[in-house]
Amino acid sequence: MKKITIKDIATEAQVSISTVSFVINGKGEKMGISSSVIKKVQDVAEKLNYRPSMIATSLRTGKTRSIGLIVEDISNQFFADLARVIEDEAKNIDYRVFYCSTGDDDERSEELIHSLLQANVDGFIITPTQNLEESIDLLLKLKKPVVLIDRYFPGQRVSHVVMDNYEASNSATKFLIKKGCKHIAVVNNTSEMVQMKLREDGYRDALKEEGIYNEALVLHMEYHSSEEARIETVVNFFQKNPQIDAVLFLTNYMGLTGLQAFKDMGLKIPNDISVISFDDHDSFKLHTPTISVIAQPIKEIAVKSIQLLMSQMTDMVTFDVEKSLKKGKLIVRESV
Repeated sequence: MKKITIKDIATEAQVSISTVSFVINGKGEKMGISSSVIKKVQDVAEKLNYRPSMIATSLRTGKTRSIGLIVEDISNQFFADLARVIEDEAKNIDYRVFYCSTGDDDERSEELIHSLLQANVDGFIITPTQNLEESIDLLLKLKKPVVLIDRYFPGQRVSHVVMDNYEASNSATKFLIKKGCKHIAVVNNTSEMVQMKLREDGYRDALKEEGIYNEALVLHMEYHSSEEARIETVVNFFQKNPQIDAVLFLTNYMGLTGLQAFKDMGLKIPNDISVISFDDHDSFKLHTPTISVIAQPIKEIAVKSIQLLMSQMTDMVTFDVEKSLKKGKLIVRESV
């Protein structure tokens, strides 16, 4: 059976292809097409069983009841957990979610945004990559509902839901100080993203307050490097700084790298070194000893991002840009 195209509908309804395209994309009225022609095109499309991008509902409403979720890496447990909760929340309001990973690659992120635009999704929830600001500006210009999660661009007028990264990192560092740690290292990546900067700022300010900040104990790891290269970087850094008695890893994949490096070096946690990592992970709960973490409020971030998206999808004109900060939670286990 041959796939029905908009050309077939145009022939049968005796209208132009562009008229069919406008009607199918819910822009018939806006383009000044009469209601009788709109109805005729819709009836022909239904009769011919035309089904491109979930057009059955889209035909009448211009809506596909779908949300595009773009995260950094769906295989990272934090993003996987977040996606699952967002999917559940979306299901409650009868929306489906298309999700995809950027691999922290700007070009891929732009392609994904354009693919989802073509799929006519009703709104976007995005964990942006470093240079995605222009693509998000484009979505705003196209009046597409969009909410950023986990990170944002400070100058951009767009709703976002993030953990209070500065506070989380600051209080975790203060906790290590209170436990008597004097030489506290931090492991960050080389990205300039706002959430990573805030985490490092929170760490630095807590140590400066005590007068024990040491710039030599800050390690920036290359994001796009292999696991082996990362382990080697961590091993070299800690061998060079044997005085380190505690470390704060600013993401869970860096924390996992660190645990592997310490194992290779024969360092005992927490006797030789205390460890706290951002973003919980099953491996941290199963590790001996169990690893203390700063857990993101995943449920709260997911629920709030869907609420903000819904308020835009309902009314793109009068909604308020909202910048929502959620408090992280320090879960103390055996590694400190």
